[in-house]
Amino acid sequence: MEIYVCIGSSCHLKGSYAIINGFKDLIAQNQLEDKVNLNASFCLGRCQDGVTIKIDDQIVTGLNPDNVKEVFEERVLKEIK
Repeated sequence: MEIYVCIGSSCHLKGSYAIINGFKDLIAQNQLEDKVNLNASFCLGRCQDGVTIKIDDQIVTGLNPDNVKEVFEERVLKEIK
């Protein structure tokens, strides 16, 4: 599974690095380093919708430190396990 977190200007200002760190921690906690590749990405074209990620080919918007775990569980763990 490939996860891309936007680090473009808008997402950077909205906290994309906190999202990256949240995903890094959750990947490690769930021992998924061999199944999930976490990448930074330039603009994903959804600047008005908050921090944006792409999981494989699916765009997910509106991430913040409060919902990273929920998004991870719903969009990553359910797909892998």
